[in-house]
Amino acid sequence: MRERIAHLAARIMAEDGVDDFGYAKRKAARQAGVRDANAMPDNQEIEQALAAYRSLYQQQEHPALLQQLREQALTVMRLLERFNPHLTGSVLSGVAGRHSDIELQLFAESAKEVEIFLLNHGLRYRAAQSRVYLNNDERVMPTFSLEHENVEIRLTVFDARDLRHSIRTSQAGRPLERASIAAVAELVATV
Repeated sequence: MRERIAHLAARIMAEDGVDDFGYAKRKAARQAGVRDANAMPDNQEIEQALAAYRSLYQQQEHPALLQQLREQALTVMRLLERFNPHLTGSVLSGVAGRHSDIELQLFAESAKEVEIFLLNHGLRYRAAQSRVYLNNDERVMPTFSLEHENVEIRLTVFDARDLRHSIRTSQAGRPLERASIAAVAELVATV
């Protein structure tokens, strides 16, 4: 049943442009008529099902779309180079779709420094906060969302010292993979 829900959630994410794993899981479980929380797949299982779905049903357009998103991420990362940007999320993992955001982690002395940079470069943004886990500590981090070539870019600002720590989106979750400018440039070059 977990596998069935994972594949239903993957289809929902791929076809409907849903990026929220929790929402996709709940909707898939309702479609499958499952109420047992133990039957719910984890995000990694859904990510694997999504990769399989894209390779089967979107094999023509997905590689070009992923390449475009990674090139865009690299452009923005180079602009924000002074904040040691790292790509994370679906664009890095390779399961991003046409509705996916580009998620960047910035490592700066302060969020105010990033905000001043955005203002000085005339970049319109929205400020918010997100909860993350650094090692075992829960923290609320400042985030900025902006649009670049019709794609939402989400910047989460960490302290410069946090680069040494593993960052997770949930307490029990696996550490987020992240890639530096050099690593993303290598991904873009290996087409």
